[in-house]
Amino acid sequence: MLQKREKVLLLRTFQGRTLRIVREHYLRPSVPCNSPLCPQPAVCRNDGKLLSSDVTHYMIPDWKVVQDYLEILEFPELKGIIFMQTACQAVQHQRGRRQYNKLRNLLKDARHDCVLFANEFQQSCYLPRERGESMEKWQSRSIYNAATWYYHHCQDRMPIVMVTEDEEAIQQYGSETEGVFVISFKNYLDNFWPDLKATHELCESILQSRRERENESQESHGKEYPEHLPLEVLEAGIKSGRYIQGTLNVNKHRAQIEAFVRLQGASSKDSGLVSDILIHGMKARNRSIHGDVVVVELLPKNEWKGRTTALGENDGESPSEPMPTGRVVGILQKNWRDYVVTFPSKEEVQSQGKNARKILVTPWDYRIPKIRISTQQAEALQDFRVVVRIDSWESTSMYPSGHFVRVLGRIGDLEGEIATILVENSISVVPFSEAQMCEMPVNTTENPWKVSSEEERERKDLRKTHLVFSIDPRGCEDVDDTLSVRALDNGNLELGVHIADVTHFVTSHSYIDIEARTRATTYYLADRRYDMLPSILSADVCSLLGGVDRYAVSIMWELDKTSYEIKKVWYGRTIIRSAYKLFYEAAQELLDGNVDIVDDIPEFRDMDEKSRQAKLEELLWAIGKLTDIARHIRAKRDRCGALGLEGVEVCIQLDEKKNIHDLIPKQPLEVHETVAECMILANHWVAKKIYESFPRQALLRRHPPPHQEFFSELRECAKAKGFFIDTRSNKALADSLDNANDPNDPIVNWLLRSMATQAMSNALYFSTGSCAEEEFHHYGLALDKYTHFTSPIRRYSDIIVHRLLMAAISKDKKMEIKENLFSNKDLEELCRYINNRNRAAQHSQKQSTELFQCMYFKDKDPETEERCIADGVIYSIRTNGVLVFIPRFGIKGAAYLKNKDGLVISCSPDGHSEWKPGSLQRFQNKITSTTTGGESVTFHLFDHVTVRISVQASRCHSDTIRLEIISNKPYMMPDTELFQQSSLLLKSDLVKEVTRSMEEAQLAQEVKVNVIEKDYQKYCQTKGRSLYTLLEEIRDLALLDVSNSYGI
Repeated sequence: MLQKREKVLLLRTFQGRTLRIVREHYLRPSVPCNSPLCPQPAVCRNDGKLLSSDVTHYMIPDWKVVQDYLEILEFPELKGIIFMQTACQAVQHQRGRRQYNKLRNLLKDARHDCVLFANEFQQSCYLPRERGESMEKWQSRSIYNAATWYYHHCQDRMPIVMVTEDEEAIQQYGSETEGVFVISFKNYLDNFWPDLKATHELCESILQSRRERENESQESHGKEYPEHLPLEVLEAGIKSGRYIQGTLNVNKHRAQIEAFVRLQGASSKDSGLVSDILIHGMKARNRSIHGDVVVVELLPKNEWKGRTTALGENDGESPSEPMPTGRVVGILQKNWRDYVVTFPSKEEVQSQGKNARKILVTPWDYRIPKIRISTQQAEALQDFRVVVRIDSWESTSMYPSGHFVRVLGRIGDLEGEIATILVENSISVVPFSEAQMCEMPVNTTENPWKVSSEEERERKDLRKTHLVFSIDPRGCEDVDDTLSVRALDNGNLELGVHIADVTHFVTSHSYIDIEARTRATTYYLADRRYDMLPSILSADVCSLLGGVDRYAVSIMWELDKTSYEIKKVWYGRTIIRSAYKLFYEAAQELLDGNVDIVDDIPEFRDMDEKSRQAKLEELLWAIGKLTDIARHIRAKRDRCGALGLEGVEVCIQLDEKKNIHDLIPKQPLEVHETVAECMILANHWVAKKIYESFPRQALLRRHPPPHQEFFSELRECAKAKGFFIDTRSNKALADSLDNANDPNDPIVNWLLRSMATQAMSNALYFSTGSCAEEEFHHYGLALDKYTHFTSPIRRYSDIIVHRLLMAAISKDKKMEIKENLFSNKDLEELCRYINNRNRAAQHSQKQSTELFQCMYFKDKDPETEERCIADGVIYSIRTNGVLVFIPRFGIKGAAYLKNKDGLVISCSPDGHSEWKPGSLQRFQNKITSTTTGGESVTFHLFDHVTVRISVQASRCHSDTIRLEIISNKPYMMPDTELFQQSSLLLKSDLVKEVTRSMEEAQLAQEVKVNVIEKDYQKYCQTKGRSLYTLLEEIRDLALLDVSNSYGI
């Protein structure tokens, strides 16, 4: 029987007034206790995660311990933890959404032995707050009372240890109940976990940081920064239009000077601003950190400044036109995370205290300010990458204060640098848990997986009626999609797209579903990948491999035999057996008529000649027909304004010993486009279907039109070559780019398309109930509705879409909808999270590629090594240099025309350069360097120059590629190499060439290969070659071009 209580809430309005609200609060005689010792599990309804049965005690943290020591409670070694609802709500209200979400994810994670107990809804545990009692005292009293009830509920069979930082609570409750112990958190670690060294170090680091903050607040009176305005003032100011809300984005190449606030929501509409707001200098930033949601006050127009157009941080001011400029007056949401830092060298370390050292550590990310931490280990850690967390940034301090968390690895070590990239992008690569792996199907030699008789009855069986095959990168293990095409009895054609039926194995709210939702995507790095799903699914039972039976979700269209117009469409679950697992190059050779490639296709090897010929003709017809259909589909989208854009991606080829074999820009083939068009078609039709069935809660993908001002550089660059780029619509832009061809230099069109990509905003997932239908449009693909359905093995968004499609099919059949669908509100929150994880995946892929590019060039002498000299194309002019693209390696970077000594570049008649005193003069499409002796040289947009490539080493940050123009003439290569390079941009079968291996230091890693292999098995991850696809991401305009790194 429920008992009704009244709960008083004090809420603050936008105007700053406090409202007293009384809400009904219902108490239950039983709530889930989630203990295996529960005497009445059916009454408690313990149908979720249970505590481990092999613990010596249960630990219940007080609200203050959960707030301050959550990162220690995240250690998997700490077991039997019960989080009380009271403590969780305290974290939500006092630490914000980010910390609360970390706690929620910890509770969901099957790897951690912890549960939530809803003590405020249990009749015997609920305690009303007494008159005059402080919130803190009531919280401690409620948690202790719940701990006592829990002990008795388990029939006094398991001791309870309540840990708290409240000395009064320890004195008051310490000996009140036999079997319930109340001690401090430090005493708990000392007595129960004396050998868990990492927790003791982290605890001491947190305590030391807190002591330092307390000392500072007592000693320091001078203000380094103005105080932030109260929340009620900020909210009222945003509503009135006086203040503007947005996300702080720091320019990493001018991190001390330049940051921008990107407007959010109503702020951008109400303020009338069409551009970002410049925040100039650290004082105006007022302790906000990159990624924080801030509130900005605009400065008077006479104080507005322009963004700097020079290359680099310390190269003088060369501002553009003044733009809206402001200062931060408050922070709405601190998006602090783990930061990778480097300790100063031994010479730089200075002691600032008797018992501890206050050290300024330098974050790996240029956009994050130095962080002050207290540690005794500064000298021992100076050669390592280290993780720290920020605790606070007081107005009296120049720098934020934080504490040491853990060591990642040595500076320059490959595994340490990869770990740095993962931490910086908040990517977790912990192993799949035992509970998650227990949900997986079995497929072994002794017990092979097979299609069940029940599924055979429920699904359409295509194994004997359809020629199904896949086309993927060579060596691909996670085959999401297959294709089929056949002639029907009525003369029409049937096109089929068959996608792995992941949701058959990943049921909603299962342990593996929660883990996949947390990961959100598979993360592809240059030399490895971290899978969203365990390999038994991603590379085996779900993967649509050749010659084996698999479950699929299929879309099949009946097409007119001549016009290819769609007559009807069918959606449903199927059983398929893929006949061929083709790689892109083989499919392209077959399309081009080169049948010799069949020797490289495993399925043809054991056939007799007659069967081989018949099967080959069948496959050639299918690939040719698919390509014809894809051309028709593409032409139809082109007429609506679909964009063909370019992005830069470099394939890092490694040999068996993980040494770099080659750097190769990936080249498009027509068969790439054939597969992509079929996938786009499937995504489009699924989008229409799920929106039609669930107009308020369908997951779609939109690509908003770009701001016109972002196209200004593209228009100016095209104008320099005599081309006009019309950006008024996607159709006009696509036509203009098609016409902007220089017959003497194909690189020009490629670069213009790359600039158009840069100007685009990213495509985003969204819930259809969160915006108007006219905002659904996908600008780049020229489609009114679009989603992601075709890659459920590597994208969680596709899993959601599969469930929506299955629910839509059930709805059409008037059957019960078995799928648990998200509400509009929950789906929109999930979309925001997945969008964030997608950005992290793109950044980590780009950063790992840059890491390997630097490793490739690091052991080469740029003065003598031929590989370090290459042809480059100027694609942007700056006040003190140019941006250059190197086709051979797919590298974009800055080349300075004025060095740090103030000397400018000078070129002799034969083209070779040297540094001399002089000056630079920048024009719209060119820059002229003039020496004091009167010699001058001019560099124009799209000029070809000879560039020397070297590596700019950095102890605290990532190494970077350094480009130096050594001649204003194009690089003249030997004929054979010239042939190879020109072919590089046109055909993919001429990209193989032998290069030297990685830096010698990396060779020392060979002894660790076996250990690394074991680690991959332990973490249930897949390590493979880096031949993963980029085409769909280019099509969806979700790539970040590397040229964004140069402060454009």
